[in-house]
Amino acid sequence: MLIQTKKGLYCPRANFYIDPSGAVENAVITHAHSDHARKGSKQYYCTRSGTELLRCRLNKAISVLSFNYGEVFYIGDVQISFHPAGHILGSSQVRLEYDGEVWVASGDYKREADPTCEAFESVACDVFITEATFGTPAYCWPKDTNVGKDIFEWWQSNSQKGINSVLFAYSLGKTQRVLGVLAGYGGGKIYCSSAATPLNECYLDQGVTLAPTICLSKVSPQTKLRGELFIVPQSFLKSPQAELLGEDYETAFASGWMARDTRSYDRGFLMSDHADWNDLLLTIKECKAKKIFVQHRGKGALVKHLRSLGLRAFPDSDLAPENPEQLAFF
Repeated sequence: MLIQTKKGLYCPRANFYIDPSGAVENAVITHAHSDHARKGSKQYYCTRSGTELLRCRLNKAISVLSFNYGEVFYIGDVQISFHPAGHILGSSQVRLEYDGEVWVASGDYKREADPTCEAFESVACDVFITEATFGTPAYCWPKDTNVGKDIFEWWQSNSQKGINSVLFAYSLGKTQRVLGVLAGYGGGKIYCSSAATPLNECYLDQGVTLAPTICLSKVSPQTKLRGELFIVPQSFLKSPQAELLGEDYETAFASGWMARDTRSYDRGFLMSDHADWNDLLLTIKECKAKKIFVQHRGKGALVKHLRSLGLRAFPDSDLAPENPEQLAFF
């Protein structure tokens, strides 16, 4: 039902792509991150709760058809529905059905609790295309830690010493998740980049509770701040606004990559928006797919492990058509 092309996963029967890498006629979008949602397509399809994020990231004027989770729609004669992926607000797995066969393309997903997005839902299917960003046994993290409390205590400890706390986080998804787990703690002021501020507004408009923030674009360059929390992209330290920090501050990064490497930062907070090894295996077991294709680490440990369990697992490159030249015009 789906094949791998230069522009990404493509459904020849109904002429649509899932998260295409360039402009296409029909783009079914799993979520609004820039490596999944790109400008230029004629028609976009996404979840209702993710629509404004998509418009914010691409263009307010794009043509979007939006659907609730579980709501069925058709492109051509292929039945489609979105199901929660738990990655960021509005993120989805895409369920496709034709002639009694069901495929699910996972997009990015996580199973951990997150107050800022819809909880992951397992979807039964015949063929499952799974991400594997953390698809090695080295990436297994505890599920019972209170990362919000850890971040808050680090910030307050620095604040008592008059030191600013700089937490690096992606503008979409991670910034809002950090603000979600900090909501209700109080403390000092939280400053966000101008890139994250309109995305925060999209979350708030969907009823998500976030700790209040101040946009850095509203702060005078002459201001000197002490004991505050900055949630910013890593490029912030190279920007003129970094002068607001003074000379004494600590840095931290909130990411799943902190399971392996914290050397570049004063602190590392293990907060991933992707499934770890155990949750990848659990999801594959629950979906009961007869065949599994693995993205991102398709030739790595996950495919080998699944095959050792007797499952039919393949790298996503095996989705390529037998004769790519026949599809050059798509």
